[in-house]
Amino acid sequence: MDDHQFRTAMGKFATGVTVITTELDGDIHGMTANAFMSVSLDPKLVVISIGEKAKILNKIKDSKIFTVNILAADQQDLSMIFAGQIKEPREVVFDRLDGKPALAGACAQVACEVSTAHVEGDHTLFIGKVTDIHLEEKEPLVFVNGKYRELAGIS
Repeated sequence: MDDHQFRTAMGKFATGVTVITTELDGDIHGMTANAFMSVSLDPKLVVISIGEKAKILNKIKDSKIFTVNILAADQQDLSMIFAGQIKEPREVVFDRLDGKPALAGACAQVACEVSTAHVEGDHTLFIGKVTDIHLEEKEPLVFVNGKYRELAGIS
């Protein structure tokens, strides 16, 4: 199998869209990601997967904190900003959750402290101990087959 075939197969898995945020030396940094999942209920743990070439990688290593912002259906523009698809400057509004930067209006904000980091292949997996959660009653943004989608009800 080649890289393209692998990416295409992985793209068949519909995921939510997150922006991972962290703060280092007073500067907030973020990156769009869909490699996120829950790990444990007791203790409450999640995992994010960050590529070795991502600018945010060393910032999370140094800050030892991150927030997973699960984007709402009306936040596609934020996903595109933090994925580098929108180049012109845009104002981004941040909240604070347990002192960590979080995106206002997200379906869910999950504040974490890095518990462990594992290098696997060309990514680092950060296990995060959840320190706080904020929820909004909104529909999530979905990504599948390389496109943004919204959920539709099933009758």
